[in-house]
Amino acid sequence: MRFGLIKGRVVLSAMKSVSAIFVAALLAGCAALPGSGPSSSELSASDIEGGLNSQDYFNFKLTPEVAEIAGRFTPTRFADYFGIKGTEPRQRIGVGDVLSVNIWEADEKGIFSTSYGKKTTVQTSVDDTGRIFVPYAGRIRAAGLSVEAVRETVEQALVGKAVKPQVQIIVTGNQTNSAVVVGDVNKAGKYPISVAGTRLLDLVAEAGGARGKAYETEVTLKRGDRKASTLLADLIDQPRNNVRLVKGDNILLTTKPRSFTAFGAVKQTTLKHFPTETVTMAEALALVGGLNDLSADASAVFLFRFEEPEVVARLSPKDQHKLSDFPVPVIYRLNLRDAKAWFVARYFHMRDKDMIYVANHPTAELGKFLRIIQPALAAARSSQLIADDLDK
Repeated sequence: MRFGLIKGRVVLSAMKSVSAIFVAALLAGCAALPGSGPSSSELSASDIEGGLNSQDYFNFKLTPEVAEIAGRFTPTRFADYFGIKGTEPRQRIGVGDVLSVNIWEADEKGIFSTSYGKKTTVQTSVDDTGRIFVPYAGRIRAAGLSVEAVRETVEQALVGKAVKPQVQIIVTGNQTNSAVVVGDVNKAGKYPISVAGTRLLDLVAEAGGARGKAYETEVTLKRGDRKASTLLADLIDQPRNNVRLVKGDNILLTTKPRSFTAFGAVKQTTLKHFPTETVTMAEALALVGGLNDLSADASAVFLFRFEEPEVVARLSPKDQHKLSDFPVPVIYRLNLRDAKAWFVARYFHMRDKDMIYVANHPTAELGKFLRIIQPALAAARSSQLIADDLDK
């Protein structure tokens, strides 16, 4: 009987040792608990309190000053890429253009005079050799020349053949100096560029306007090997973006509803489309149901965004030399435990494809850990009770 009691105590001792080892292993692996993303401590280390953390991204605390710079920024990419400095480039005649040549003579008996008057109109077009044909003047070089230069050439060619000729040339079919607009417009096509200058919005209006909402319509302009995109609404908000067009420009309008995503300790992890033209960070959090009261760390609300280099240069002037012309990965941190932060969130505007992440509170991680090891603790407690009974 005593041998059996000793054997039972040995088994129970071994069981308690195994339970202790198991708990210790779980404690050691606490950092490897499953989660929806990085913890607040991982995203708030001392080396990312502001400025450049690594070669990968920037990190800024979302203060009123930062929100004023980044939250209401409207890019002027079109103005930077396609702005024309100085006067409008003079238009040139090209192959395929249709010209109306009006010729007047001083005598009603001239070769271009008729019984109705002293004027004759000749319709001609620029052939594939770059020339036009005018009776009695012959084949005249036109491609690559201005309208005035061609007018003078035709007039000189008629001297001695017509009676004091006067020539006027009107471009009635402008194929060379034109731009193409396609995509989500009501009347896609090729449209001439006015001699007075045609701006981007002028051409969109001539094409019947966009099919979608202005704040959901992306305008892409391609000129040669350069290409850039912006929202149609930005052409209105920033008049500099409403650039003058040049021949050969291609414009594509695409309807792209804007959206943001929310992850972490929020009540609804989801993708949300912008319900209105502007959505603030406070409104975005409300759209996903707000923070999860049981797990969220209100001091660790993060917004991930590919930011414009111009904005990052203003937020971190010391790192300006490290920036390129491409969007820069940036993390903004907002501490909602501070009452002033709610006012910042109220006027910080969201952008398309922004990501909001709310980190878990450290106590939430502890609760998750305790739930995982609860079976092991229960087993250890049962072993202890049995051992106590045997000792009696």
